[in-house]
Amino acid sequence: MSSTTDAGSGLSRATSLADVDPQIALGALDGRYRGVVAPLVDHLSEPALNRARVHVEIEWLIHLTEREVVPGVRRLTDTEKAALREVVASFGAAEITELGDIERVTLHDVKAVEYFLKTRLRDIAPVDEDAGLAELIHFCCTSEDINNLSYAVMVRGAVRDVWLPRADALVAKLTEMARELAEVPLLAHTHGQPATPTTMGKELAVLAWRLRRQLRRIEDAEFLGKLNGATGTYGAHLAAVPGADWEDVSRSFVEHLGLTWNPLTTQIESHDWQAELYADLARFNRVLHNMCTDVWSYISMGYFAQVRGQGTVGSSTMPHKVNPIRFENAEANLEVSNALLDVLSATLVQSRLQRDLTDSSMQRNIGSAFGHSLLAIDNAHRGLDGLDAVPATMAADLDGNWEVLGEAVQSAMRALGAQGVPGMEEPYERLKELTRGRRIGQDDLVTFVRGLGLPTEVEERLAAMTPATYVGLAPELVRHLP
Repeated sequence: MSSTTDAGSGLSRATSLADVDPQIALGALDGRYRGVVAPLVDHLSEPALNRARVHVEIEWLIHLTEREVVPGVRRLTDTEKAALREVVASFGAAEITELGDIERVTLHDVKAVEYFLKTRLRDIAPVDEDAGLAELIHFCCTSEDINNLSYAVMVRGAVRDVWLPRADALVAKLTEMARELAEVPLLAHTHGQPATPTTMGKELAVLAWRLRRQLRRIEDAEFLGKLNGATGTYGAHLAAVPGADWEDVSRSFVEHLGLTWNPLTTQIESHDWQAELYADLARFNRVLHNMCTDVWSYISMGYFAQVRGQGTVGSSTMPHKVNPIRFENAEANLEVSNALLDVLSATLVQSRLQRDLTDSSMQRNIGSAFGHSLLAIDNAHRGLDGLDAVPATMAADLDGNWEVLGEAVQSAMRALGAQGVPGMEEPYERLKELTRGRRIGQDDLVTFVRGLGLPTEVEERLAAMTPATYVGLAPELVRHLP
């Protein structure tokens, strides 16, 4: 038997890692990167979904009784309402296990929540006369009435409590760097070639401005919800209690949860708001990806040094290296996040006739989409924290590319030619002959300028110009950042 076969056979006979206790996470988010994404567990995990369902079911029961929707059913006391809401507040490991045990019998997750709450209600309101209260748990609801509201509450919490604060802190860091470097001149590169100088601060400000604009869209996102029955007609509601204003009951309940009421749906809430939100999140991710690749490039050019908080091994074999791993890790996770966000956006807006279950399986990936984005934000922020600008390297590149001033000279000549100053013909062509395909130095440019016959003021201004001073309004433009 060959050594290759031996190695393979040995691995196949090894203890199954699936049997290791505690259980090993299959994915990196719940394994290697758990610490970064853990706050999302409170919002987008399977137990968080069940806790949200418990919350919605309890609030629906309270809403029905508070508004006396069903004739003859008493209102809950303040003590009973507090006890029911405490079920949500104290929801933890024991409740997760109990719900799991019930679901193994019901084979239906929402029905398991209903039975779980009926047990709790019997303890809270134990007298025989109150036994009927349990029938108002999940009253006139289809599972999607509970699920759509639960997901809306969960996603809203994940966005506002976890994702937005992290994203906002990253953009604040980038804005701070832009302001600090507003006047540090930088040789710009368009198409990878030396171009009109700018400042490092202005270039970072462009990225911060773009990211902030996407954050404003996400901050303004709507979270929609519905509660209108099996096909969105309030059929069961009217059959049970024909005298109630069910549209008003539904609207006021959805708004009580802090959501926007959707009055027209099939069995499912149409998920358009989710598609809109995920498209905005993906766009933020894409701009952040652009930031990562640009900063990576500046690091490779020596414009930034990775020095602070970089107690890491850069290369396993080359001791001198400090690899820009934070930005590379961010790029990869942004791409995974966007793949998920894109498929969520595309799939969730589709439903066969009044209902199919593709959305149910799809929405279980929302946490992963947010998790990879959050991980990328964390890496990008840590990467920025570890950078120091190197103005000397930027200055050296500027000093080695005097030909970029050709634009300034020919533009001044054009203006003079338009004013009727003689001798200013074909400025572009003359500068092209001087600069294209060759490096020139300060002496070459000054000699050329002084031989053009320019008015004295213009000649002196252009002769005194350097690549480092040819930055236009770049330092002032950073003021546009909020």
